[in-house]
This record gives sequence, structure tokens and C-alpha cells, in this order.
Amino acid sequence: MTRPTGEQRERWGIVPWALGIIVAALVLVLLIVGRVFLVPLVIALLLFSLASAAIDRLRRLNIGGRAVPNWLTSLLALLLLGLGLAALFAVLSLQINIALASLPVFIEQSQTVIARLFGLLSDDLASALIEAFRDINLNDYVRLAAGSAGSLLVTIVLILLYAGFFLAERPWIEGKIALLFPEPGRRARIMAIAGSMRHNIHRFLVLKTLISGVTALVVWLLALAFGLNFAASIALLTFLLNFIPNIGSILATALPVLVALVQYDSLAMGLAVLGTIGTVQFVLGNILDPMVTGNGLQMSSLAIVISLTFWGAIWGIVGMFLAVPMMVMVLIVCTHVPPLRPVAVLLSKSGELPE
Repeated sequence: MTRPTGEQRERWGIVPWALGIIVAALVLVLLIVGRVFLVPLVIALLLFSLASAAIDRLRRLNIGGRAVPNWLTSLLALLLLGLGLAALFAVLSLQINIALASLPVFIEQSQTVIARLFGLLSDDLASALIEAFRDINLNDYVRLAAGSAGSLLVTIVLILLYAGFFLAERPWIEGKIALLFPEPGRRARIMAIAGSMRHNIHRFLVLKTLISGVTALVVWLLALAFGLNFAASIALLTFLLNFIPNIGSILATALPVLVALVQYDSLAMGLAVLGTIGTVQFVLGNILDPMVTGNGLQMSSLAIVISLTFWGAIWGIVGMFLAVPMMVMVLIVCTHVPPLRPVAVLLSKSGELPE
């Protein structure tokens, strides 16, 4: 039997890289093509993680000397998820309808204000902006916003459906893992990865929800104090946008400033809103948030921005909301798989990985 030559070994060494590139391309295509199916599935998985933690806590309770039945805790968790999603849909639909009533006039006025602000730098720049704004068809954006409520309802129904099936399958998950991975060491590693994902994602979602809720409440009170229109809408968008790392807080600050500029036609009022709400966003987002979540996985800021860009490019605005949880999953998997630990080091903030 002849030994392979150096050229043959080099050619065969390229094969794994070529296969890796092909697989990565196929996965990317599937992520884009299957967006309608995958986005509700991922959100349902995140909600299932939260529901599982709540179920585990309820299962520890003893009522009359008996543990709470699994079917009852699962049904209660699904009911709470349904009520929460229904409340979210009702609030979003109400705010969309309120915004649509004043959106055309507000957009036209905001275009004038923005052009005037840039006019402080250059008259030619202001004229160019006004001409560019005239080419924007506002009716298309209004129709898009009006149709978003219907698509949101379909997405919520899919999320609730997926979450219900996940909860129904929950009692048999560990048994299926044991059958899929009969070797104890490998099974323990899989269970460790799953447990670490659930713990860190649950921690991130709970703490981020609390901090975003406090931020939205403070911004709502400030908007009322300044007498801004759309105070409730500003607070709701602040709550949602704060789930988007880095960019979200900037957008959440710019929105009330723009409303103040348009409503009062005063640069001083805009600066006052920027100073107060910007300070709130900075303190809660850059001081309190890291202090509260500092004991969790430390992720690189650059990696977060790259993840934000990637998921935003393939899944749109929803992908931006899911960027951090998806990165947490990737970081945990890479941490537990020895060949992928260099990737985990690059994704981490300081290079130190939890054992």
C-alpha cells in the first residue's frame, strides 16, 4: 500500500475547511429562509427556560404534605405565558393605533426640525435633507406599521403553541438525553451545557427585564413632567429597546428628545430632555446594569456588537433583541467543548472562562 504524498495530504487537509464553509453557508441560508419558523421557536425556547425555572420553584412547594403535580405547574406556567403575551399584544396594539393617528403630521414636523438642526452646520446640508425627506413615501411606512399588529398576533400564537409543546415534553427530556447519550461522561457534559444555558439566560432575562422596567418607569415619569406627547409610547419603546445592547439605549434616548424638539420647537427643551433622560439611561444602563449582572458571563463588547449586527441582518429588529441570548448559548457551548474553547476566549470579555 502506497503512502500518500505530501501534495495529497495537503489536498486532503483542505477538505474539512471546505466542508465547514459549505455547512456554514447552508446554515446561514436556512436561518434566513426559515426566519418565520425559527424566530417564534427561539423566543418560545427562551420563555420555556423562564417557565422551567418557575416550575422548579413551584415543585418544591408542599401543599398538604404533597408536592405540586407537574401537570398543574406546567398548565399554570402556560396560562401565565398566555396572559403575559396577550397583555403585551394589547398594549402594543393600543400604542400602535395611538401613534398612527398622529404619525404623518409628526414625521413631517420632525423632518423640518432635523433639517433645521443640520442647518446650523450648513444651509446646503439642510436643503439636501429637505429634498431627501420629500422623496420618502410616508404612506408606505404607515401601512407597514398598521399591518404589524396582524403579523404580531400570528407570531404570538406560534410562540404560545411552541411553548405549550415544550412544556408538555418537559418531563421526558432527561430520559431522552439519557437514551441519546448512554455514556455517563458525555451525558453529564450535555446536561451541564443545558443547565448552564438555562441558568445564564434565565438570569439575563430576569435582570434585564427588571432594569428595563425601572428605566421605562423613570422615563415615563420624566416624559409626563416635561409634558411630552406619547409618554406611554416612549416608556414602552424604552422598555423594549433596552433589551438591545449598546444601540437600544441610544435610540431610546433620541426618541423623547425628538418628540420634545418637534412639540416645543425649542432647542433648549430638547437639550433638557437629553440631559435628564440621557443621565437616567447612562446611570441605569452603564452603572447599575453591569453591577447587577456582573457575576454572570462576561462577554466582549466587540463580540456583542458583531452578534447584534449578524442577527439584525438575518432576522431584523427581532434578531437584535435575541442577539445577547444567542451569544450566551454560543459562548456556553464553546466553553464546554474543548476544541471550541479558543472561540469562547475570544467571545469573553477578559479571556477567563467559568469552570
